[in-house]
Amino acid sequence: MKLTRILSTLAVSTLLSVAALAGPNLSGDWKLNAAKSDFGPMPGPDKLLMKVDHKEPVIKIQSEQSGQQGDVKMEQSYTTDGKECKNKMRNAEMVSKLKWEGEALNVDSKLDFQGNEVSIKETWSLSDEGKVLTIKRKIAAPQGEFETTQVLEKQ
Repeated sequence: MKLTRILSTLAVSTLLSVAALAGPNLSGDWKLNAAKSDFGPMPGPDKLLMKVDHKEPVIKIQSEQSGQQGDVKMEQSYTTDGKECKNKMRNAEMVSKLKWEGEALNVDSKLDFQGNEVSIKETWSLSDEGKVLTIKRKIAAPQGEFETTQVLEKQ
């Protein structure tokens, strides 16, 4: 009987510990707030919509963007367990690793864009009781480095 209680307590404790390692749920329909965003030297999109389906450790993202760089629709799938995930970004293969650091999701990606290696480091975080998703991005390419911030609001 005591062993059963100990094992039950251990099982519950382990589940709570695993749940604590995962950050907040990012699921939702998100719309870019361009006025609160900063695109650095890049032209910002006129429209960006993202549908995020987050069932830890899997995150699936459908995005639709339009602007000066054209119209782009993408579907991407990631895991937050630190393993490599491969997705297409426009016509390039992007390799990413995601992991939680407290309440923030860190995304470390690399891709070959027109023969140049590009490194993208992102930090995703929620605020305003889960109604605002902020994506801070550091991009490094042979032409230089710059930062952007996208602010998206839950619809």
